[in-house]
Amino acid sequence: MERERDIEKRLRCQIERMGGKFMKFVSPGNDGVPDRIAIMPGGRIWFVELKTRKGRLSALQEWQGQQLEALGCQIRHVWGMDEANAFIREVQNAVSST
Repeated sequence: MERERDIEKRLRCQIERMGGKFMKFVSPGNDGVPDRIAIMPGGRIWFVELKTRKGRLSALQEWQGQQLEALGCQIRHVWGMDEANAFIREVQNAVSST
């Protein structure tokens, strides 16, 4: 059974291997913000919410994501290891095209 921390570890290792940072996002007084921020060379930034395949977003997490998207931010909800691998490919493509 996959765990959220295993998904996070895979993403962190791969993002760092590409020269980026995969930082925990904590915003006191703003519950429901995404778990992590992926920051890549060239200024590419994604806010990332991690879930297991069976995980669910809370209403507050959905709202926070909508608020960030309305500001033009890139938000990714990653459910499970397969989606984590797809996100890694997305980041690789974005970084290689800059």
